[in-house]
Amino acid sequence: MFVKALFDINCDWEGLAPVYRIFVNDELFAERTWIWTDHYLTEMLQISAPPGDYRVTVEAVGPQLAQFTVTNHRVEHGPAEWVKKNTRLRIHHAST
Repeated sequence: MFVKALFDINCDWEGLAPVYRIFVNDELFAERTWIWTDHYLTEMLQISAPPGDYRVTVEAVGPQLAQFTVTNHRVEHGPAEWVKKNTRLRIHHAST
């Protein structure tokens, strides 16, 4: 199944620009350096995978003083939904 899942991410930080990683299960999907102030980004995950539950995590990297906030989880395309307080993406069979 092909799924396009999105969420918004914001960061409150001081000093050095923080780095974050996005994982789906244990697979690294993205690593970015946050350089913005007073702005949020929309992250898009394009996943081609069999039906099932996939754990999505955002992790800060390094010693920077940063707090990442993830909100507004949604599915733009495909048979899927966010579950378990938006920490898992559940991909359904096409008929559901």
